[in-house]
Amino acid sequence: MRRTRSIFFAGAFAALAATALPASEASAQVIPPAAERDENWETVSTVSMLIGVSTVSLMPRVYYNDPEATVGWKARWHVSILAPIMTLGMSTLFVDIPIKELGEGTRPDCTVAETESGFEGSNCESYGMPSTHSFAAWSASGAGLGIWIADTFVHSDSEFHAGSFIGNVAVPRTAAVFTSVARGVAASPDQPYEDGAQIGVGVAAGMVSGFLMGLAYGLLQEPNCGYGNHLICW
Repeated sequence: MRRTRSIFFAGAFAALAATALPASEASAQVIPPAAERDENWETVSTVSMLIGVSTVSLMPRVYYNDPEATVGWKARWHVSILAPIMTLGMSTLFVDIPIKELGEGTRPDCTVAETESGFEGSNCESYGMPSTHSFAAWSASGAGLGIWIADTFVHSDSEFHAGSFIGNVAVPRTAAVFTSVARGVAASPDQPYEDGAQIGVGVAAGMVSGFLMGLAYGLLQEPNCGYGNHLICW
């Protein structure tokens, strides 16, 4: 009887040890990322996006002054630029959170289950459709284009100013291209941050919404202050 009991306890302890060993090993195991991505391209896309947005936000309204006043090119900074900036900023947040979650477009080499679990370091923490970086960069580019068209062809009687074109169109457009390219670059074995369709939707949605917002703002808000000769218009 004693021998039987000893065999029973020995088996029980062996079973406990067998179940405890894998658990301890699993707890110490580091879960590898679900998808490898190049953080350098992430930095490039973020920096170029910020350059494009900042350029349009800080660019003054350049216009050829009314011949009835002092003729010549003038530049004015408008506090009212905060209206389209904040609107496009909220649109970017709307794209980044509810729109992506509704579409459930997974990033390259990720699954819906991996994205939903979203553990830190997996590189699958969020969905990729549409690309938030591309939307933000191209909405700034579109807004700059709309403002430049209004200032050039409406408020300046089609007089061309190189500085206005560079600040509102050339720099934001170049930054937007860099942003989208960086989001789609993949060097084996790394995966891109978004695929072509996700980037394309971000580009199209950003460009259209930004252009309409910038054009409306440029047409409704005249570039001159309407009072005095101040550089900043309130």
